[in-house]
Order: sequence, then C-alpha cells, then structure tokens
Amino acid sequence: MKRSLMCLAVLGVLSGCSMIPEYERPASPVADVWPTDEAYATQNSETQAMNLGWQDFFLDPQLQRLIGIALANNRDLRIAALNVEAYRSLYGIQRAALLPDVTADGSGTRTRTPEGLSPTGEATTGGQYSATLGVAWELDLFGRLNSLSAQALEEYLASEATQRSVQISLIASVANSYLTWQADRELLAVTAQTLEAYEDSLSLVQRSYDVGVASTLELTQARTAVETARSAQAQYRRLVAQDRNALTQLLGQNVSLDDVESGGLEMGLLADLPVGLPSELLFKRPDVVAAEHQLLAANASIGAARAAFFPSIRLTGAAGSASNDLSELFDSGSGYWNFMPSISIPIFNAGRLRANLDYTEISRDIRVAEYEQTIQDAFRDVADGLTAHETYADQVQAQRNLLDVSERYYTVAEQRYRTGVDSHLTLLDAQRQLLSAQQQLVNDRRNQLISEVNLFKALGGGWQIEDAAAASAIPEA
Repeated sequence: MKRSLMCLAVLGVLSGCSMIPEYERPASPVADVWPTDEAYATQNSETQAMNLGWQDFFLDPQLQRLIGIALANNRDLRIAALNVEAYRSLYGIQRAALLPDVTADGSGTRTRTPEGLSPTGEATTGGQYSATLGVAWELDLFGRLNSLSAQALEEYLASEATQRSVQISLIASVANSYLTWQADRELLAVTAQTLEAYEDSLSLVQRSYDVGVASTLELTQARTAVETARSAQAQYRRLVAQDRNALTQLLGQNVSLDDVESGGLEMGLLADLPVGLPSELLFKRPDVVAAEHQLLAANASIGAARAAFFPSIRLTGAAGSASNDLSELFDSGSGYWNFMPSISIPIFNAGRLRANLDYTEISRDIRVAEYEQTIQDAFRDVADGLTAHETYADQVQAQRNLLDVSERYYTVAEQRYRTGVDSHLTLLDAQRQLLSAQQQLVNDRRNQLISEVNLFKALGGGWQIEDAAAASAIPEA
C-alpha cells in the first residue's frame, strides 16, 4: 500500500507537462504614434485618458446622475456581468478536473434464500455491508487538463474585459443620447421662436396686404414660412420624444426626466481630454484586452488537442471495511482495498484527433486576425476622434461667427422692411438664414460634444485601472 502511494506521488509530480505553443503577441498592424498632420490635435499631454473616471470627464450633474442609474440598471451591462460569473464557474469546473475525485460510499444488502435454492435445503437470511473511501484521478502527464484549464481561465478573463468594454460603451451611449436629447430640445426652442417671428411677420404682411401695399406673392411667401416652421416644430417634438424613449431604455428603468433642465450645449459639459498618447496604449483598451485573451484561449486549446494524441492514464482505488453483519462492519479484520490503474492509447479514430488539432490551429489563426482587426479598429477610432477634436473647434467657432453675421443681417433687413426700403423677400431670406445658422450651430456643437465622448470611449476611459486590476485577480476554484 505504501509503495502504491509513493507511485501516486511520483506520477503526480510528473503530471502537468504542457504542450501549449509558446505565445508571442502578434506584431501591431498600426503605427506607433497617432497621425500628426494639420487635421489632428497637437500632442500636449502624457496623461492616460483611461485613468480618467467618467465622473471626472462628465461635468454635468444631471448627466452624472443618469449615467449612475444606467450603470445600476442597464440590462446589457447586467448580462455582461452574469456572463463573467458564468465563465468564472466554468473555469472552476475545469480547474477541479486537475485534482483527484474522492468519494465516500456506504451500502448494505439483506437477502433471503428460499429452501429450494439453498445448498443446505433450508431457508437462509444473510447480509453484506460496506463503507468505502474511493479515489479516482486522471494523471495529466501530457498537459491536456492543464491546457483546458488555461483555456477556461483566458475565456473568463476575456469575459471580464468584455464587461468593462460594455460599461464604457454604455456610458458613452447614455452621454450621446443625453446630448442628442438636449440638442433637439434646443432646436425645438429655436423653431418655436422662429415660428413666433414668422407669425409676427405674417401679421404685418397681412395688414399691408389688406391696405393694398403688399402683394399676393408676399402674403403667400409669409404663409409658406409659417407652415414650414410649424412642420419643423412638429418634427422636433417627435425627435425629443424619441430621444427620451432611447435614453429611458439605456437607463434600464422608468426614470422621470421632467426635472432634467435644458441647460443647452454651450455650458461646460465635458472636461478637457488628454491628447498625445502613444498608440501602444491601445493594448490596454478592454476590447483589445478581451481579443488577446480569446487568442490566448485558442492557443491553449492547441495544447489540449496535441495532448489527446498521447495515452490517457487514470488511477482508481478504494479502501474500506466490509462485513456480513452491520454490527461487525468496523471490527478488526474487516478492512479491504483495491487499486485499479488503467491506460487508454488512441490507435485508430478515423482522423478525428488530427482534424481536431487542425481545427484548433485554424481557430487560433482566426483569433489572430480578429485581434489585429480589433487593434486596427481601435486605432481608427482614436485617429478619427483626434481629428474631430481639432477640427470641430474651428468649425463651431466659424459657425458662431456666421450666426453673429446672420443676426445682424436679420436686424438690418427687418428695419429696412419696416421702413419700406426693402421688400418682404429680403426679410424672409434673412429670417431663413438666421434659422439655418442657429440650427447648424446647435448641430455642430452637439456633434463636437459627441465626438469628444467617442474619443473618451476610444481611449478606454470610464473605468479605473486599479479597480480593473483588482477585479482581474484569478478566481479560486
């Protein structure tokens, strides 16, 4: 018995050989630095945006409150968190396969043999009782179980990184929906003011028409402008309602938005983003991290497929006590044991093992391509965000200048029309240009803010590295 235990210990030490291919991170398919031509922002910071928490980036208290509600109630984020727990459990199951299974069993039987079947010709009653401690252990001499455990661990870590990516996407989606809602509310207000101005103009033209000063054409033009403004007002009412519905869905619960003030888009809603980070920081983005863990999982599965070509050794044994009488079950001399090692050597399987190995290697190659594609997508997201960061500032400023000019044009045109210098057509043109400039400024400012939010998302902001590192601790089986 001692010799058997020593053999088990030696075999346990020998187990754990790995056939997983040595992992080398694929070469980055993007440049080492961001583009630096005139369309891109000046590199002026070494701060990592992913160290910037969403509470520090989004300065609007109303938006902060809505993001907090979404993080607590959004169903997509909840599903991602449950997926993490599911993969954690799967890893625990696979890790447990490395250790022996130990069972304790007890059984008892009572049997009556009739006279006709009894060797003695008399009816007999007998029993048999046993208490057994059993052990079953598959020796992982060629690393199959270790490879499967490593694969399960990488899939768990990938799910955790995916959860962080979902969180960042949710924060950005809530912010973008909020900004769109605020922009449409502002456009609705602009349209209402314009409609009021058109109606005043129509009243003035109607009076002029009644006394024979204004023509039918001018009256028709004024009425056309009023109806166009009313149509636009109905459109923005619909958009505002749809924006509320989209925002409510992201929040994950029915939240009253009536108390959310329309502060406009000109106030300081967002903090300044650090610009000028090396592109190697993309490797810390949660979606890139998840893609690399999936690649590592595929790499580990190759080790399991390779190990399947080699013999599988399983050790089973039991020790316990047996007796014909329950009262004598643990008496001296009732002990017994057995030891049953077994080995299974694959000889012929119609190419199944080879096909499985080919499949795992192809899957690894697919994961490499997906990993490289994720990096390329991330680089483009950041590059687009950087050029938007630079050019939207100039575009919004130019639109503000245009709005100032349009307001002066409208003021002059209105004065000249009221004094009879210019026709109503000139006033109508000034009103339309002013409305267009106001609408375009709101849209440009909204797009500028959304581009900043998307850059924040592209740089991996929205979660703290310390918190993520703590959450990434390898779970216990």
